[in-house]
Order: sequence, then C-alpha cells, then structure tokens
Amino acid sequence: MDITIDKIGSWIDKEVTLYGWVYNRRSSGKIRFVILRDGTGIIQCVFVNGQVPEKAFELADNIPQESSVAITGIVRAEQRAPGGYELTATDLKIIAFAEPYPITPKEHGIEFLMEHRHLWLRSRRQNAILRIRNEIIKGLRDYLDEHGFLCCDTPILTPASVEGTTTLFPVDYYGEQVYLTQSGQLYNEAICAAVRKTYCFGPTFRAEKSKTRRHLTEFWMLEPEMAFYDLNMTMDLMEDMICAVISRVLNKRMDDLKTLERDINQLNAVKKPFPRITYAEALEILKKAGMSVQFGDDFGGDEETVISQAFDRPVMVHRFPARIKAFYMKRAPEDPNLALGVDMLAPEGYGEIIGGGQREDDINELEKRLVEYKLPRAPYQWYLDIRRYGSFPHSGFGLGLERTVAWVCGLKHVRETIPFPRLLERVYP
Repeated sequence: MDITIDKIGSWIDKEVTLYGWVYNRRSSGKIRFVILRDGTGIIQCVFVNGQVPEKAFELADNIPQESSVAITGIVRAEQRAPGGYELTATDLKIIAFAEPYPITPKEHGIEFLMEHRHLWLRSRRQNAILRIRNEIIKGLRDYLDEHGFLCCDTPILTPASVEGTTTLFPVDYYGEQVYLTQSGQLYNEAICAAVRKTYCFGPTFRAEKSKTRRHLTEFWMLEPEMAFYDLNMTMDLMEDMICAVISRVLNKRMDDLKTLERDINQLNAVKKPFPRITYAEALEILKKAGMSVQFGDDFGGDEETVISQAFDRPVMVHRFPARIKAFYMKRAPEDPNLALGVDMLAPEGYGEIIGGGQREDDINELEKRLVEYKLPRAPYQWYLDIRRYGSFPHSGFGLGLERTVAWVCGLKHVRETIPFPRLLERVYP
C-alpha cells in the first residue's frame, strides 16, 4: 500500500512504512531525528537508541541529505511536530545514498539556484508554489467546464502571427517556415463558431527581448472564446472566474500560502465588483502620480504598477487606443479610434494578468485591418472565412498563468512560477 505523509493522520497508532528523501536530521542525546519528505509533505521520524536496530540508529545519525529511504514506524499525533504528526521509528532502510547536496541551508544567489533548478524544486517553498499553481489550473478549468465551455486544443505550430510579427520564434517545417504559437485565439474563434463556448490551455511563445520580472519566453495561457459575447459580458466572466479561483486557493491551499508567508488579507480583498476604468481614466491616474504619458502610449510594467496600486483588487482597463491593439480587435461604436479591448491588472503592482476583448466580426473591416497592419492576406484566408460564413459577435481573452501564479503566491519574479522557466538568457536546465 502506498502510504503518504499528506494522509498520515488516517494511520494514528499504526505501523506504516514511508518512502521518501531525507530532508534534514539532528541529534539530541540518545535520540536521532530524521525529517522525511515524500513529495506530499514532511514528517519527523524519531529514532531512540535501543528501540531500533543498531544499524538503523547509526544511519539516522549519518545519512546524507536527500538520500532516498524507507522508514518504518508507529504514527503518533504530536502538535509540536511539523504537520502535527511524527513517526516513532522502528527501522530504516537505504534505497540510495545521496552525494553531498549542493543546496544547503546557507544563503544562495539566484544564479546558483537557477543553475540547480532541478534540485531547487525539492525545497518546501518551491513545492508550495507548484501546488498552488496546480490548484489555480484546476480552478480555472473547473470553472470553465462548469459554465458550458468545451476544452479544445489549438496548434503549437502556426503559419501566421497573432500578436505581432516581431515576437515570433521561426521553425523549419519540412522546408516551409512556420512559427511557435503566440496564442490559440484565432483558432478558438473558429471553434466557438462550432461549439459556442470554448477554451484552450497550453504553452505559448513570445520572442520578446525583455529581462523583466514579468516575462518568460515560454509560458502557459488559458484562452476562452465565446460566441455572442460583447465586451461587458467578457469582463463579467473575467471577474467571476478570478474570484472563484482565488476563493478556491484560499480554501484548499492555505498551508502552502503560509509556507510562502503570503499576506492573506490581500487575497481576501479580491471580491466583486472589480473597478472598471477607461484608458483615458487610467491616464489621469498616471498623470496624478507624476508620470509622463500621452494618449496613445502603451502601458509598460511601471505604468501598470501605478494603476494597480490605486486599487485593493484587480482593476479592468478598457477602450484602449485602437492603434496599440491587435488587428482583430473590434473598434468602439462611439469612437472608431478606440478598441473594445480590456486588460485586467492584478493588485500589489503585479500588472496585467489577462488581456482580451471583442473581436472584429465584419469581414470588410477585418480586411481593412490586414492592410493597415501590413499583414499578408493568404495565411488569414481561413480566418476571414469565419466572418464569410455566418459571422457573429464574439469575444475572448487570454490569462497568463505564470503572472497569475506570481500574484497569488506573492512572488517577486515569474521564474519561480513554472518548474523550468525559459528566460531571455536561460534554457538550462
């Protein structure tokens, strides 16, 4: 039977065997303490001289950190122990001795830790981040699944740009140049014409030469697309989904948040309704903060930080200047110089976590945009067909998973939000 530390409370006063790795050890007189981790939690194993085989007692005093072991013992409730339980050991067997472990309790620089990312993942902090990331993923998918969305996979290899031609990773495809996907959105637009509400969730790639705490070259994105939705309906959905996910994390991953020393009050403040401001109103916030910005300027990390810090919960900024948004964005009926787009900015200075809006559903307007944005017509013929054969109003958005995880966990940099981050100057390990 596979007994794990996270379920150890079901085995009080019973003898069990736990398999895992030595997280730490210490001695006190005739007692040896081995802290065991098994990937689901940690537990203190107590070895008393004379009550365990002599060989097991010696091993408990000398076994190197991260050696893999099997420890047998009686489960005891102990409030002072990590996790509230401990194991009164009766035996210890070695599976594999570890060499001297390079990551020690002393302070290590970030470059060293990134070089040893494959080992750094074993720490309690990184384990907590991975579990919260997983909970966010499950929460997002469950929310959409329960609200009538169908998950459909979109291609990784694409013939055309979605988010601008300067951030594409080219790939040779049997002598033809294609690109790693920047987004599944265009394909989602075709799928929602078939199933009404769809989403894809997978890796996306942006060849941005950005060395900021918010950028990865490979990241995961959740992208819903909804037929017969306008911008306001889309903002309602974004707001409701984020509230549901934050509530779920607070309910199910509180221990992991405590491990990260996350300020829970900040997450508890994430309640509906979220503020909704126009781009013009956002400009006023920036100008009052002393920032030099003009109408038509796109917002970078500094601007997003200032705007988001003006609110205690996510804020949605909508109606951006059309010229700074993608070709597929529908223009506002009250002013064709504005796009019906929206960015959701997370509080505490974390910036944009969601970007989306209403799509142009008029084929004539979309054809004009291809010319205006100097995009080749041929690769987009199928995309125009969506409007040619039964066009319909539709909207969608993309949620950047790693930025969302950084915000929820209270991390300073997205490099800790994914097991093996791909950065401008890092593809190892």
